[in-house]
Amino acid sequence: MKKINFSKIFNCLMATILVCLWGSIFFVHGVIGAIAWALVKMVIAPVGVILLFINLIFFIKSLVKKERRMSSLITVILSVLIALPMLMLMNVLKVEYPANINKIKPSITATWPLNEKSIVGWGGNTVEVNGPHVIWASERWAYDLVMEPYNINSDNLSDYGIYDKEVFSPVNGTIVAAYDDEDDIRPNTEEFLSMEGNHVYIKIDETNTYLLLNHLKKDSVDVKVGDKISEGDFVGKVGNSGSTSEPHLHIHHQRQDPTKTIHPIFAEGLPLYFKNIEGEVDNVMPERGEVITPKN
Repeated sequence: MKKINFSKIFNCLMATILVCLWGSIFFVHGVIGAIAWALVKMVIAPVGVILLFINLIFFIKSLVKKERRMSSLITVILSVLIALPMLMLMNVLKVEYPANINKIKPSITATWPLNEKSIVGWGGNTVEVNGPHVIWASERWAYDLVMEPYNINSDNLSDYGIYDKEVFSPVNGTIVAAYDDEDDIRPNTEEFLSMEGNHVYIKIDETNTYLLLNHLKKDSVDVKVGDKISEGDFVGKVGNSGSTSEPHLHIHHQRQDPTKTIHPIFAEGLPLYFKNIEGEVDNVMPERGEVITPKN
């Protein structure tokens, strides 16, 4: 009976996993690509690190014994490829989720959600201007908005310019989630209760996609699930709830209903532009550091 070559079987299994996951990311896209991207970084990469450590030991042993086994070398190479995204998970290597902004549909052009001069803390299409967001599929074109003063390392929420400012609906749609029971946390702390904090989620009439507004102030939300809402309607106020270092408004556009996804990072983020910015034409994607004055 022919001896089973477990090393070749293992190599084929690893190669198949790599091809399926990266093929989904680069060619399938959509929610499948988003899930594959999350799995590559959150699950497969840590397993790959363990496999690399084990396989390196076996490979070194084979070298010491002067055994020339090409399959062992291939195993090590495949383990490296599987473990490599660990550098992305640790933010050592910052890589944008590979989605072409010109090909992803639908996009929306919304109105600016604040009625005062504000600043794009993070926003845009590249890791240089939108680092914390573009590395995840769900927040590929998300924004964090602030007002002066910001980034001041104060423990007092009222010291931040955007805290308690009114937020207005950027789109016409239907409220699918409205929550404001979570306490605002002290700035610059990691002690948070949820990722999103207090929030309002809107199903957009035009596209049947979803707009998410996160980190709102406790007891400030003025809408409820099922409400029809129009551009410019009051939604709530900016707070500091959820996973946030200081008061700001997080906003992004995605394909999946956020109330029905298994985990927020498994959603597919979609392009989000704005149309009521002074000095700019419609269909603008503001970038980090831009000062925005909305048209009244």
